[in-house]
Amino acid sequence: TMIVALDQFLWRPVVVLAQRFRVEDSGATEEATSWFLNLLKRSRVVGFVRGVAGLLAPRRGSPKSPKEVAKSGKIAAVVSTAFFVILLAVLATGAWKLVVLLHHVPFAQWRRISWDSLLTLARVLAALALGTLWAVPAGLAIGLSPRLSRFLQPVVQVAASFPAPMLFPVAILVMKAAGISLGFGSVVLMLLGTQWYILFNVIAGAMAIPADLREVARSYRFGAWQRFRRLYLPAVFPHLVTGWVTAGGGAWNASIVAEYVTFRGEVNAAEGIGSRISEAAARADFGSLAASILVMSTVVVLFNRAVWRRCYHFAETRYSLGK
Repeated sequence: TMIVALDQFLWRPVVVLAQRFRVEDSGATEEATSWFLNLLKRSRVVGFVRGVAGLLAPRRGSPKSPKEVAKSGKIAAVVSTAFFVILLAVLATGAWKLVVLLHHVPFAQWRRISWDSLLTLARVLAALALGTLWAVPAGLAIGLSPRLSRFLQPVVQVAASFPAPMLFPVAILVMKAAGISLGFGSVVLMLLGTQWYILFNVIAGAMAIPADLREVARSYRFGAWQRFRRLYLPAVFPHLVTGWVTAGGGAWNASIVAEYVTFRGEVNAAEGIGSRISEAAARADFGSLAASILVMSTVVVLFNRAVWRRCYHFAETRYSLGK
């Protein structure tokens, strides 16, 4: 109820107001509407409150002199320097405690943790691939059709609002009945919570496709495959990369609960960095926990720089509509 209410009373009016900022040379699209925004525009109460707020708003005073500006700048510099020194001290203390924890982790355990991180990375990429297969066509269908968008976006928001672990018992029952191990099933569990990032970004990219380009595709009588390959996919690709990045981060977070699941008093664990973190936390093995989190963070940062940054650069140079 809260999700639907927010959509009708907040997000739908914001979408309608945002239409005035669309930058298009030509073409027309079916504009979104909001009954609540129309009600606010006709409301006498809103006009009265706006007038009262204008009367009560404080008037601007005289501008500050150069000496006052310089004095306030010096005070701000001193305060910011003090906060920076405190931050460095906190970071140095945390780094020293981290080194003390990691000092007790043997080399063989580091090797196993590194291998587990690669297994989880493979599951994350598999979850992204599966999510892309259905989210791209679904997002294009919703984003390109205002009628479908008005009907399906609140439905999708309600579905995405459910925490993924709430669905884990049902998913595990289905996987047990099908004889699927958690090593492969954890990909599905990751997908339950991360697929929405891809879908929402594709919807946003589809809604941002200029109407004149869509009219050109219709004028030249592009087929469905030609429109998808030459217009829709290149146009939404920058948004798709953003969806991959956010979904990938969500999948890494979800691995902690997807690779180590307690169901009916039975612990189901899959080999991976997520299950290693959960096991270390359960045993209060803080050295192994710190090492696992450090390796996971390192893998995520390296993958972001080696893969996602290049995808962003490729999207900006090849498929940006602004160039």
